[in-house]
Amino acid sequence: MNVAIIGAGATGLAAAYDLLRAGHRVTIFELGEQPGGLAAGFKAPGWAWSLEKFYHHWFASDADLLRLADELGVRDRVIFRRPITVSYWEGRFYPLDSPLAVLAFPGLSPIEKLPFGLALVYLKYLTRDWRALERYTAHAWSARWMGRRAYEVIWQPLLEGKFGEYYTQVNMAWLWARIKARTPRLGTFVGGFQAFFDALAARICALGGVIHYRARVERLWREDDGRWSLRLAASTGDLPRFDAVLSTVSPRAMARLAPQLPADYLAALNALRSLGAVMVIFALDRQLDAQGYYWHNLPKRAGFPYLAMCEHTNFVPAAHFGGQHLVYCGDYLPPDHPYFSMSEEELRAHFLPSLGRFNPRFEPAWVQAAWVFREPYAQPVPFVNHSRHIPATRTPLPGLFFASMSQVYPWDRGTNYAIRLGREVAAQIAGSAQDGTR
Repeated sequence: MNVAIIGAGATGLAAAYDLLRAGHRVTIFELGEQPGGLAAGFKAPGWAWSLEKFYHHWFASDADLLRLADELGVRDRVIFRRPITVSYWEGRFYPLDSPLAVLAFPGLSPIEKLPFGLALVYLKYLTRDWRALERYTAHAWSARWMGRRAYEVIWQPLLEGKFGEYYTQVNMAWLWARIKARTPRLGTFVGGFQAFFDALAARICALGGVIHYRARVERLWREDDGRWSLRLAASTGDLPRFDAVLSTVSPRAMARLAPQLPADYLAALNALRSLGAVMVIFALDRQLDAQGYYWHNLPKRAGFPYLAMCEHTNFVPAAHFGGQHLVYCGDYLPPDHPYFSMSEEELRAHFLPSLGRFNPRFEPAWVQAAWVFREPYAQPVPFVNHSRHIPATRTPLPGLFFASMSQVYPWDRGTNYAIRLGREVAAQIAGSAQDGTR
């Protein structure tokens, strides 16, 4: 088959890799200037490594990512470390990323820690039945089985920060998946995530694949002969027809690309909810958190203007970035939030004073550079019984497939599950060629 893939993020690239190895032809159309999607990076002058535009790390349990790295021959470039994750409580930061840290946490009494700990053991080691859990909200289940106090101190601030107005509606399977799969050992790639995606894109091209960058697909339609045509913005020539198309854009963008999809499928696409991401990255001339903490969970009720501060160079040494210390300040927000319409200068100025809460000696003169990145589709919102409402990756139109972050559920969005989804859909596409049902 001749297959078109829209999007060169992890899902599209993984699908392309498998389809090419199965003997199909693949052309990728990517809106940006490089592969990687939300995990793509940039490199400032003087840096040896690239930095992800939105904070990213892998987990030691990311089997699909590690399997692909093995196949590409780059597994030795995946690095795992054990940075410290902390949460804010009553003016101080406390580690909560190990059983011993939880036992030492002063925010819960020993009696309150008992149901909390038992519930964590149950979720991480004793159950895989996430479908039973998705019938309940994380808000209600956690308060009941972990204890009201543990919920209010630990989980409620995280849910509020992550999902905003939706925090009481997110289902428990989502929280189960985070507890089940995540590890305290976190991974990165030598040279940055961009180096990994560049290696994958290079292998795709070596296999005969073609990647078009700065290529905006505006419309898809099925021709009378059953093949698919694409229209690009500012196209300079005719494109070939394709036997199959895989779109990895957001659900609402998919609905705009293919309005000829059946009404019920379009309704399912448009009913999915998600939040966007806003990120301000500050380059400092010295370390911000002198205790060396990497990830800082921040409750909105405490007055922080974002949900997480991540000092990247407390995970990846500053030597890779010309000695600069890199600090992410990130948030997930509705696309109509004021942060999306502020100028970059306004947003940097809005976030900057909060850095003094991590180090009272902080001065604005420490800042050597700053960057702002925004993305309207970054965090799907999984409601109760979410699995019943996810559109199938194989759409009702023959030859048209759709794979997005919303479909990695119950797992949270991330490189590992995007790769898994891409490879699963590639198998569907290849199978459709064999059974003649494209």
